[in-house]
Amino acid sequence: MRYELVIFDNDGVLVDSEPISNTILAEYLTELGHPTTYQESLRDYMGAAVHRVHDLVEERTGEKLPADFDATLHSRIFAGFERELEPVPGVEDVLAKLVADGIPYCVASSGSHERIRVGHRKTGLDQWFEEEWIFSAEDVGHGKPAPDLFLLAAERMGVAPERCVVIEDSPLGVEAARAAGMDVYGFTSMMPADRLAGVTGHFSDMSQLRELLA
Repeated sequence: MRYELVIFDNDGVLVDSEPISNTILAEYLTELGHPTTYQESLRDYMGAAVHRVHDLVEERTGEKLPADFDATLHSRIFAGFERELEPVPGVEDVLAKLVADGIPYCVASSGSHERIRVGHRKTGLDQWFEEEWIFSAEDVGHGKPAPDLFLLAAERMGVAPERCVVIEDSPLGVEAARAAGMDVYGFTSMMPADRLAGVTGHFSDMSQLRELLA
């Protein structure tokens, strides 16, 4: 099947941000009295919007996170990005191949618009994405695992959901893509394949994705 739109998740798929952001999130939650390991952060929050952190902490402890939690977390993450963020190896080759083949693409991320832009500027990926090709959970009422974000991206890009393929690396993202009626390829660089159940296919290296999309 020749897809008419490729929808990329951002964190962990375009930019190698998951180790940075989950290390910082785990440290910050622990600092606030909610002990969290890096692996627990990946398990519970990878692929989710920040409101999930608030919801799970309150559900588990009955306590609300501080009012300035989001601002402080993003400030620390952005500082981490400026120090060490890199693009996912090989992803620019994938984007170049899509451009050469005339296949439209966009990004649909649980992160804020600011987070997406900060990461893209730091890694040089901003040259590959027009403003109207960037979609954030901020744009919809319900983030992943709800299908709303992917359906919005498809609608705005003018492509039927069944003609789209999503590139994801988290269980929440895979669930959202399937709920949207889209094919989805699971990137297993950080998440074991058995955690990405129900995908159309798995890949562990961006060179493999180029072949899958050919």
